[in-house]
Amino acid sequence: MNKRSIQTNQSRLEVVPERGGIITSWRVQGQEILFLDEERFANPQLSVRGGIPILFPICGNLPGNTYTYNGKEYTLKQHGFARDLPWKPVEDQVTPEKASLTLVLTSNEQTRAVYPFDFELTFTYQIQGNTLEIKQKYKNLSTEQMPFSTGLHPYFFTADKTQLQFEIPSREYQDQITKECHQFHGNFDYTRDEIDVAFKQLSSQSAIVTDNSRKLKLTLEYDETYPTLVFWTVKGKDYYCLEPWSAPRNSLNTGEHLTVLAPEAEREAIVRLTANFF
Repeated sequence: MNKRSIQTNQSRLEVVPERGGIITSWRVQGQEILFLDEERFANPQLSVRGGIPILFPICGNLPGNTYTYNGKEYTLKQHGFARDLPWKPVEDQVTPEKASLTLVLTSNEQTRAVYPFDFELTFTYQIQGNTLEIKQKYKNLSTEQMPFSTGLHPYFFTADKTQLQFEIPSREYQDQITKECHQFHGNFDYTRDEIDVAFKQLSSQSAIVTDNSRKLKLTLEYDETYPTLVFWTVKGKDYYCLEPWSAPRNSLNTGEHLTVLAPEAEREAIVRLTANFF
């Protein structure tokens, strides 16, 4: 698989366009920020566990993996198809201080079979200092309105989850497994086999995770496109995910927070990650 990399005097980014346009590595001051399961990644039949997969045109899963549009039923697997399809690299810009890489995904027969719209997604990954910026543009090329949700699924490497401290701008979350809502007091119970929770009432556009075992403070900033943050991790694995979503799961069926673009309209969004070692 062709990895493309860009680097500055502070950081280095690796991307694999043909595997969902995924960021597989982001190193700041020589230290890897992300987790990647290399074995799973080497097998295209398996979903990627690691890096920063792109979620589109849905986040999460649909009941029975189906949704109905204009009276017709369609099948879409969890998190949509953008993370599985090849993206096309269109531009690199590199200086010692700042570097960027732009990729494009366009609808095709394969996508129209499960999602009957024409679209163009343009993602620009930019590194500068200790910050990674993911600029996105969603364009509706159809003659009718296009509904979708979008998100990012970053896997952050951690050696000890009990050393994590969270500053999430919400006082409660919904457990995605039990559907129950709970007060949030700044941490999670890592004795559970899986933690999968959604924060929907966000009071600001940034969240911070401090990993005391790595001496790393990670700041996640997101624009108003993203009113939901999902936290996910699995027991015994050296990662946690903090994911900005534009809508909760099943929004293609429920309409909750769904983005609907008029024909020829486009929507821009931005997510920013900053890694500070202390």
